[in-house]
Amino acid sequence: MRIPLLASALLLAGLATASAQNAGTGPSAGSGSAATPAPGQPATMADNLRPTFVAQAPDDMVASKLIGSSVVNGANETIGQIADFVLDQKGAVKAWIIGVGGFLGLGSKYVAVDPSVLKLDRTDDKTLQARIDTTKDQLRAAPEYVYLGKEPPKGAAPASPAGEPTRKP
Repeated sequence: MRIPLLASALLLAGLATASAQNAGTGPSAGSGSAATPAPGQPATMADNLRPTFVAQAPDDMVASKLIGSSVVNGANETIGQIADFVLDQKGAVKAWIIGVGGFLGLGSKYVAVDPSVLKLDRTDDKTLQARIDTTKDQLRAAPEYVYLGKEPPKGAAPASPAGEPTRKP
């Protein structure tokens, strides 16, 4: 007789708890809110807490298409390839790194040039071309750009702390 009485008491306690929970969330609850939560508002592009998204324009140039591009001079001779570029603290191009000499990337030397001397043009809708007013010999004679943390070539001065190109004696 004790077990059926205990089971009935637990059943009544469970029903009372469920009834109390439903009473607080239904339409007759004190706040007048609906039984289902309202969906959140979608984010907009004007939301100042989110970054601004940009679509590519036809005249934009992307780094993946620039790196590896040939660098030509005024005589339309290929004198190197864009290997990399350096950005300053504000994200502006500080220097273009051009690979000169070597064969298939072996034995090439990196030279940093000021962005004002390298002109980027489109030869067609898909191809970019870099032009510089210099010769292959002038680039080969220029100081080598050494990446911070990289070992300078034998016989060259170590890289300066500011990451400027090293100058050979």
